[in-house]
Amino acid sequence: MTIPRVTATPAAEALVAKLAARHGPLVFHQSGGCCDGSAPMCFARGDFRIGQNDVLLGSVGGAPFYMGGQQFTYWQHTQLIIDVVPGRGASFSLEIPEGVRFLTRSRVFSDTEVAELEAAGPPPRGVQA
Repeated sequence: MTIPRVTATPAAEALVAKLAARHGPLVFHQSGGCCDGSAPMCFARGDFRIGQNDVLLGSVGGAPFYMGGQQFTYWQHTQLIIDVVPGRGASFSLEIPEGVRFLTRSRVFSDTEVAELEAAGPPPRGVQA
């Protein structure tokens, strides 16, 4: 697939590298639930279980990025752009002690991009990386 479903800003990539150096392999998950679940959460890879309906969208700084299956149905025509902003989210995400939080920005895919993504088939579900 040439069109990434998830990308990251340089600031997010740098933070992922810093967190990986400290915690080892990482994984992202965005559930789409209320409050904290609507934000991308970063965990040490063994500290979060991927559900069978979670969708693998790609990776951020080498860390697999999953989204809850129900949420993916709403976001499937949208590219996620993971960024970092100052502030403290109320979560268990690894960046919290850094005084920043991950944030999802987005853009709608063009009709051409949607057609290419559809031709590539659906992203994998429930795969623990």
